[in-house]
This record gives sequence, structure tokens and C-alpha cells, in this order.
Amino acid sequence: MPLGAPTAPDGATTGAVGIDALLERVRSDYERIEPRDAHAAAQAGQTLLVDIRYAALRERDGLIPGALVVERNELEWRLDPQGSHRLPEATGHDLRIVVICDEGYASSLAAESLHRLGLHRATDLIGGFQAWRAAGLPVTPP
Repeated sequence: MPLGAPTAPDGATTGAVGIDALLERVRSDYERIEPRDAHAAAQAGQTLLVDIRYAALRERDGLIPGALVVERNELEWRLDPQGSHRLPEATGHDLRIVVICDEGYASSLAAESLHRLGLHRATDLIGGFQAWRAAGLPVTPP
């Protein structure tokens, strides 16, 4: 057993992992995208930008023009192409989705969840909304 590995009351390892290791693991399963590349793909109609930031962050920082706003707690229900609560934009499992959070952490976990639904082209934005804005890309002010 590795030193410091989480254990259950019976002494068995629990398989628990820290968030940094979890992020590294889920990110190894797909290629993340830089802000400028995501912008170009969205402009060309090749990808759907999905902003999962909660309302307070959108109100504070603004919006990415053309991005679909789907808060994190509704993401899977709204983007599952087979789901009864899907949005019209959820057209199929081959849809290329770029998930955007504030700084590029929660979006990685969200993209991994979309992969589990069969949305194999889902990815997330490196650095999130903050990197998008820092790159000088379009933002609609609050």
C-alpha cells in the first residue's frame, strides 16, 4: 500500500484520489483546447461553446457571445442527445462541445462526464473564461 493511501476502517485501500490526480487522469483521456482555437472553431460553426459558470460569475464578468449557458448541475440533462430534457443544440453524440468554466478546472470534470454519456468529442477550455478574456477574445460585458 502506498504511503498515506486512504484506507477504509478495515485497513483496505479505498481507491480515493486527490483532485489534482483526478484532473490529471480525466484530462489524459482527451485533448483540451486553447481559447483562440476554441474561438476559431466556434466562428467556423465546428463546435458548440457551453458556459457552465454559475450566475454570479456571469453577472460579474460577462458572457462569451454565442456560448450556450448551461449551469453545471443541468449539463448532462441538457446535452444528452437521447434525453427528454435536452436542448435543441444537443443534436447527436458526435457533437463537438467545448465546456467553459471560470478557470478551467470544473470544466475538465464536466467534459469527462459528457464523455461518459457518449459525447466523445467533448473537451474543455484551458484556463476557462478567464483565459478567454485575457486572450482579448469577445466578451459581452455584464
